[in-house]
Amino acid sequence: MLDDRKTAILRAVVQEYIATAQPVGSTHVADAPGVRVSSATVRNEMAVLEQEGYLVQPHTSAGRIPTDKGYRFFVDHMAAPGVLDRDAQTRVGQFFDTAHGRLEEMLHRTSNLLAQVTHHAAVVVGPRVETATIRSAQVVSLSARHATAVVVLSNGSVENQTFESATDISELRCSAASAHLAAHLVGRPLDDMGQVPPTGDDAVDQICAAAVAALGELRAEEPVFVGGASAMASAFDAVDTVRTVLHTLEQQYVIVSLVRDILDRGLSVAIGAEHGIQPLAACSVIVKPVVVDGEQLGTVGVLGPTRMDYPQALATVEVVSDRLGRHLGDGSANG
Repeated sequence: MLDDRKTAILRAVVQEYIATAQPVGSTHVADAPGVRVSSATVRNEMAVLEQEGYLVQPHTSAGRIPTDKGYRFFVDHMAAPGVLDRDAQTRVGQFFDTAHGRLEEMLHRTSNLLAQVTHHAAVVVGPRVETATIRSAQVVSLSARHATAVVVLSNGSVENQTFESATDISELRCSAASAHLAAHLVGRPLDDMGQVPPTGDDAVDQICAAAVAALGELRAEEPVFVGGASAMASAFDAVDTVRTVLHTLEQQYVIVSLVRDILDRGLSVAIGAEHGIQPLAACSVIVKPVVVDGEQLGTVGVLGPTRMDYPQALATVEVVSDRLGRHLGDGSANG
């Protein structure tokens, strides 16, 4: 553990580097709150912090910048919880007060909102479709032998699958199939629909069986939405770093694995190499689960350079996670 003086010096370096992206010299740190010692003393203490792995000197004559270890100490021991400014609070509140429509579109817009407020790339991982409960089911005729099975789920998602029937799909048969499916599927998880009992009408039974089979093919992956990826272009000086980060953000399975691993390790902040994704070693990730009625139904997070404003980013992710969870909960309750 660092003593009070080293802690104050490290805090000053981290805060100044976050604000300016420039190596921090001893003269500036000497005037920082809580330090109040000579520049010579600061230089000696910064040298010790460098030896202990909290700071690094990028150039011989330059000041110091924090290492991943320095940022970790700052986040764990010094970063007071941030508070969203009034404009950001209003923006987030208005967004969720007026949010509506398909779940996928709302999650996509949430990722863009989070990116705009934080000025970092934002990630929103939605709930797995098959874990949701069916709230309504319907068959819609498309042609003589083709129809679409439509279900509204407890997570607010509307899913549809087109299928082909061996028998003619009349409006009358569609209505009968819709009523029968609604009677036997509503309240059941999408991944455990089971068998729908026969109606006694072979044609309607064939339509119901084809609809259930089609719904069983819905994808199991969590939907992933990345907003504000372009913000990463201005976050790094090195073009190669920008290119690598943007390429990685396009790989949804990597992002889902990254978010899940961070949460599984009990973390809310993964700094630099801590998250284990080498192409993102210059980035930190802040994540927060979206919880509805005690169940995790998704995750929101931001990804930015390691010199991100951690208190502000943590506060934003916290508020957006809370509001998204309340929105999904209200949608389930009102269904």
